[in-house]
Amino acid sequence: MFLSRLHFVYWVLALAMVACSTSQVGEGAEEGALPNVVFILADDLGVMDIQGYAARFTGADTSRMFYQTPHLNRLMARGVSFSQAYATQLCSPTRAGLLTGKYAPRLGFMTAMPLRETYYNQALPVPAGYYAHDVLDHRDDINIPRAWDNATSNSALPTGAPPDAGRDVLSIAEALTGHHSVFLGKWHIGGFGARGYQPADQGFEPLAWFDGGGSAYYNWRKSWANRSKARFPAMPQETWAIGDPGDSTGQDYLTDDLTAQALQFLSTQAEHPGEKPFFLYLSHFAVHSPYQGKAAEVSRYTDHSTRGWNGHQDPVYASMIRGLDRSLGQILAQLDSSGLADNTLVIFMSDNGGIDRKITPQGDGTDNAPFLGGKACLTEGGIRVPLILYWKGKTAANQWIDTPVDYTDIFPTILAAAGYDAQAVITREDLDGQSLLPFLRPQAGVITGYHKTTRYWHYPFNVIYNSPYDGFPLTPHSAIREGDAKLIFDWHGRLHLYDLARDPYEKTDLAAQDTLTTQRLFRKLHTWLVEHVDERYWPVLNPDYDPTQEVRKDPFQNLLEETVGH
Repeated sequence: MFLSRLHFVYWVLALAMVACSTSQVGEGAEEGALPNVVFILADDLGVMDIQGYAARFTGADTSRMFYQTPHLNRLMARGVSFSQAYATQLCSPTRAGLLTGKYAPRLGFMTAMPLRETYYNQALPVPAGYYAHDVLDHRDDINIPRAWDNATSNSALPTGAPPDAGRDVLSIAEALTGHHSVFLGKWHIGGFGARGYQPADQGFEPLAWFDGGGSAYYNWRKSWANRSKARFPAMPQETWAIGDPGDSTGQDYLTDDLTAQALQFLSTQAEHPGEKPFFLYLSHFAVHSPYQGKAAEVSRYTDHSTRGWNGHQDPVYASMIRGLDRSLGQILAQLDSSGLADNTLVIFMSDNGGIDRKITPQGDGTDNAPFLGGKACLTEGGIRVPLILYWKGKTAANQWIDTPVDYTDIFPTILAAAGYDAQAVITREDLDGQSLLPFLRPQAGVITGYHKTTRYWHYPFNVIYNSPYDGFPLTPHSAIREGDAKLIFDWHGRLHLYDLARDPYEKTDLAAQDTLTTQRLFRKLHTWLVEHVDERYWPVLNPDYDPTQEVRKDPFQNLLEETVGH
């Protein structure tokens, strides 16, 4: 699964030779001009939070909508939008998969967490079969019976550092050997501030970053610059590597500050056109909580005439979306005015589905209707996300792609677009992703070169968010989509089957009706889990579970034991 450091060195040298050879460059490059890439990742932005997507799925005019995203709409009008793009159910697993091109469960990334104790930061011996950055425990405050107890989860991508015991993983920045790769914003895959696992250790020049799940939008600089080990005094490093706010921009709102730093970087690149092409990874915190908007914008949305459309009613959330949209608009304008747009691929995506206020304990967030569920769910509302690609002169205007794609495809897409041999990396590194460039340039209207038809998810935790099925806290769940058939395995003992071509909003459960497909997909999902997910990342039976105290209407069934003999 992981590369040794020696293997990595040889592989980097091989990639460098490929990057420097115009006769071997990938499909995205033209001789003598390796393209730039700007990848913008939103946090918790729902697929219905963008006007263009909401119009696609409801048919409503954008003027009726509460959230306003004019710049995202413009990006969609200029480029290619994917109607069935998938992330994972939470941010850290998606970020791990984006960086590596591999499904997050293969990497041990099961969930996203606030600061948690690990073997590494507690200076504890690592048990056989575990990893230094596996968490000791993670659980929500759930006070009803649980048949399964939580798995553990990885919290840091291996970099070849001493605690990794020879394990390493090739990141997209490390693969882009001929590019200047920079990172801005939310990291959250570095072991909660573990030294040796931050953006610089994965091939980036970090301009500003924070290795946490959320950040204040005002007065954040002090916490990002904190070097004190008070939270983890036993951590075997001199200082805490939790983040760095970067150069001051004079902006007091986080989204604006990260944008200003990105614009300064782009300006510098435009002034030195003969230097390396660049890869800019801008990872916004917006629209993740805490919900904090700019006062003037919040005020404007408070009495807006469209407030309440599709359940969208929070003026603070609406203002945060507008700030994110404004950021994109400024970056697009900078690319256009500087001439960089002529040779730059722009990718916009969200890391998971929106936080659906109907299933959150506090009742805050957005509303993903007509999609079912939200963040933390494996229903469409939790994992279907916006994905937009724009490349001047290469993307058809206002094009929709209805083929399912997912977060692991971003790595090989960027490689191919930037002029590298993506297929060689896919094969050598056993990536799960495939390049999306065939969708940008179909031959006679026919898409060729993208063949993936099956994808997997795994979330082995009991979660405080309420299930859209029964209203109780989510139990561990896994899922598979093969073609248009999607199976959700609820480890409490329930299987849900949907035909997404006919039923994208998951209204009609076909599990009892089509038992052959249900069992076939269940066995295929189980086989994949056995072959690709280490046992410590599986839920474990709760020895204290008392079935007589079960509050759910469905009694617990161990389907693994009954159906596949696990």
